[in-house]
This record gives sequence, C-alpha cells and structure tokens, in this order.
Amino acid sequence: MKKELQSAIDAAKDAGLIIMQYYKSKYEIRDKSYHNPVTTADHASDTFLKETLTEQYPEYGWLSEETVDSKERLNKERTWVVDPLDGTKEFIEGVDHFVVSIALVENGEPVIGVLYNPASRELFTASKGDGAYQDGERIKCSNQTDFKKMVILNSRSETRKGLWEPYSNDFQEQRAIGSVAYKLGLTSAGKADVFASLRPKNEWDICAGHCIMREAGGEMLSLKGDAITYNNARTLITPGIIAVRKDILQSTINLFNQN
Repeated sequence: MKKELQSAIDAAKDAGLIIMQYYKSKYEIRDKSYHNPVTTADHASDTFLKETLTEQYPEYGWLSEETVDSKERLNKERTWVVDPLDGTKEFIEGVDHFVVSIALVENGEPVIGVLYNPASRELFTASKGDGAYQDGERIKCSNQTDFKKMVILNSRSETRKGLWEPYSNDFQEQRAIGSVAYKLGLTSAGKADVFASLRPKNEWDICAGHCIMREAGGEMLSLKGDAITYNNARTLITPGIIAVRKDILQSTINLFNQN
C-alpha cells in the first residue's frame, strides 16, 4: 500500500494548492441543497483528484461527494472514497477548518487515509497496520478516561442549533470545529479526547479519518454502536458517529444514549 499512500498524499497536497488559489478570493457559490453549499474550489479539487487517481489506478472504483455516483464501484475490490473539500462552509467563512480527504477502501474497510489542511499545512496519514502520523510524526489517541476531564470536538452547526446542550455537563469542554474529517484527524493526534456527531454523515466525510483513528488506537462506531463499513450503495451513516480511544468506546456510547 506504500505506492497508493504516497499517491494519495501527493494528490491531496496538489489539490490543496488548487483550493488555496480560491481561499479568501473570488469563486462561485451555489447550494446543492438547503444549507449545503458547494464552490468552484470544491469542483476544481474534485476534478483534479479524480483525473489523477483514476488515471494512476484505473482498476479502482471512485466515490466522491462532488462526482455523479456510478454503481460500478460496488463491484470493485478497492475504491477511492474522497471529499475534495471537507468543510466548505468554513472555507466560505474564511475559517481554516477544512481539509482534502482521501481514503482507499478494500472490501468495505478503509486501508489508507490521508487528510490535508492546505491552510495550516497539517497532514494526517495512515495505512492499515503501519500506524498513524501527523506531519511524519507518530500519533496516538488521548489516554484520558475521565469524561469530566475530556475535550470533545463537535459540530459548529450542531452547536448553533442547541443540539449539544443536553451534554453540557458531561465533558470538561465542548469545542466546536469545522470539517468532520479535520476533527477526526485532530482527535487521532490527541489534540482532543473524543469526537462525536449527532447527525448522519456520508462515507466521504469520515472514511479517511476512520483509517487514521484506527491506526492511532481508536475506533469509530455509529451512535447506536453499529460498525461502519464503506463503499455501500447507501452512503449515509446514521444516526451519527462517535470516535474515541478503543477501550472506552462502549462507555462513551453508553453516555450518549443516556441523554
């Protein structure tokens, strides 16, 4: 997998350069659906990534937020699962919480994960069995086990809607950060203790981060405690997700289901 990992890293960095040409500059914004914007930068990054990775690996499937889906990928042993710009709302607001997210899935399991924040130049990487890294340095999930001492990363939009108020006394701090993928990278690196989303997420939001989380000693499940697999016909993961160090995952799920 070393070849594919390097290809993903190179592609993510190059896509990041494309994105930064638009950041805090002029670009077109439109809504794909209610409160779901897409920009010129999203499409430019997606076009580059698809051309680059499918040309290098024509036998692999392709699933991306900004590409019209083809069910041909369901018959592939390996499939790229990509979000060309995760954190579009933050990108538009000029908040540097956005990343290029690239994962390679093999038989439903993420075996490569790359997250690149082109604004901060943070690079999170992992491949199955080889550990997780930030900027070349080995990373591990937090070893904190006391919820009252934990920092949990959550959604800016969920926080604004008041969805996190029932959990206000469960953790030391709720820290609202943009980009689901970026939050997974930060949690994998021990910059926070746990990450959760109270709303459904798509495969491309979480796939690369899931690989990194696993290799950093963590795991991610649905809020119901269900295992998450990838390259499915239905890409939405419901009802939400929790990611934390593996040995306290079940107790974290129990905490959320008590509220």
